[in-house]
Amino acid sequence: MQDKQAILIPGNTYHIYNRANGNERLFLSDENYRFFLKKYTTYISPIADTFCYCLMPNHFHFLLRIKEKNKLLEFYKHKNKKANLQGFENLEGLISHQFSNFFNAYSKAFNKQQHRKGSLFMHTFKRKIITDQDYFRKVMHYIHYNPIEAGLVQFTKNWKYSSYRTIISKGKTKLEREESISYFNDLKNFIHCHQEPPKLTGIE
Repeated sequence: MQDKQAILIPGNTYHIYNRANGNERLFLSDENYRFFLKKYTTYISPIADTFCYCLMPNHFHFLLRIKEKNKLLEFYKHKNKKANLQGFENLEGLISHQFSNFFNAYSKAFNKQQHRKGSLFMHTFKRKIITDQDYFRKVMHYIHYNPIEAGLVQFTKNWKYSSYRTIISKGKTKLEREESISYFNDLKNFIHCHQEPPKLTGIE
């Protein structure tokens, strides 16, 4: 079984996910979805390369790779010249702190907008380390297929709050598009695999 609280280590790839408390929703409007991704770009893009994502009404998924140690040190040094970055454990703490800042920034804005109080997310976000190419494909397919499994849309391309449409397009993106597609050999097979459930594509 994969560790849902895996330590975030530079250079490793992870499935990051979390959900709202109880029966609440994380996103109530297009504006909420856009703002969440905007904050993700602010806080997480500097420390991680993103392969895919899917935002659902009450939860979210990201497939990402933490940047290498030298790039993280450069970022934190630029961000805070007084930061003590000596020691690997401290660097791990700084990575987790960046995620906490991301979630807190969204929660505060959402609470203010909705006139609510208290925690919006489950207390600790989950993270599973991706160990091989087969597991990478499985997780990416699972993330993009979430809206279909939930009965929200009939086809992957119809859900506008995931990375799928961006990956298959030629538009400018900060996603690791080429590497993501390469795990499926080519774009044609990437699209084919995302049109069918895992049992029909062999991605289980």
